[in-house]
Amino acid sequence: MSTCGDGSGILLRVGSIEVVKTDVLIVGGGPAGLAAAIAARQRGFTVTVVDAAKPPIDKACGEGLMPDGVEALARLGVRIAPCDFAPFWGIRFINGGTVARADFPGVFGMGVRRTRLHPLLVNRAEEVGVRLLWNTAVRELDFPSARWIVGADGMNSAVRRWAGFGGCPARLRRFGFRRHFPVAPWTDTVDVHWGRDCQVYVTPVGANEVCVAVISRHRHLRLGDALIEFPELAARLGPYAPVTPERGSVTECRRLPRVYRGNVALIGDASGSVDAITGEGLALSFRQALALAEAFAADDLRLYDAAHRRIARMPGAMANLMLLIDERGWLRHPVIRLLAAQPQLFSALLRMHIGAASQHETGLACFQFSKTQ
Repeated sequence: MSTCGDGSGILLRVGSIEVVKTDVLIVGGGPAGLAAAIAARQRGFTVTVVDAAKPPIDKACGEGLMPDGVEALARLGVRIAPCDFAPFWGIRFINGGTVARADFPGVFGMGVRRTRLHPLLVNRAEEVGVRLLWNTAVRELDFPSARWIVGADGMNSAVRRWAGFGGCPARLRRFGFRRHFPVAPWTDTVDVHWGRDCQVYVTPVGANEVCVAVISRHRHLRLGDALIEFPELAARLGPYAPVTPERGSVTECRRLPRVYRGNVALIGDASGSVDAITGEGLALSFRQALALAEAFAADDLRLYDAAHRRIARMPGAMANLMLLIDERGWLRHPVIRLLAAQPQLFSALLRMHIGAASQHETGLACFQFSKTQ
């Protein structure tokens, strides 16, 4: 059964407010928190999610879900109807006149609006019996009636601070801005347009809609200004007025020494993050949710800590590689020319990125790429 707050709820263990009795208390009702709730319910635990906001919860992001994220969603029992997403079958890097393409190995990713994905996760959580407390703020971290507490409250996590995880400054901070345009996708890929100081992503999210996002190290660079550097893309979008206002968000590279402390675990951006350049934010959260539920079942959060590191390892490595290309313009041009000339290498790197490459393929791709440096 789900419960909706009245817009002024405060969840506390003091005063006259009722203490929630639950196996798992999750602070944060975004995709990471809801995924964790669903996975825990599938293991038979009672679960309560609290969030100060009310769905649907939106966030500025590229809205592309990589194939490993699609597979994790299926394991959570979340079904997205064909009319609610656009499939994409690979990635294209576009650098001036050079285009490099890599396809996924027999699977596809999904472009889906965040405002559509969030209600689907909410519906699935309700279906499996998660108690949902919206418009409800948590003001302290002392819940003896909860066996486990999960912080799913984003990169500025209050749970992380309350639980005494200590400081962990971001290694790199960049800024993203996103809008939607009412135009039919012109490719079956997510396109990454590389510029001098930014990347512009184009993700199909519907039969007649694309999400366009810019990511850079400059907090004031907006999408309209960035498009000046990409005249062909600007001309393609030019006849169409955006259908959504511009939304911005911060993207960070942050790795915590550990993601649990006592009976408190962190998930999603609260547990660390890789730069949005990887497109893996949601996929990481969904895979973490499944691993966290396994740790609950084993009554051992050390298993989650180890799994979290495994899950983040390859996206972290790929983020470092792509950020190096972003930072060093002299390296970007020859690398993308190489990937265009050797699509099998690009495909091998993409398979590594989504965890679909064998150990032999991984070693060979790393060796081939290292020879270009």
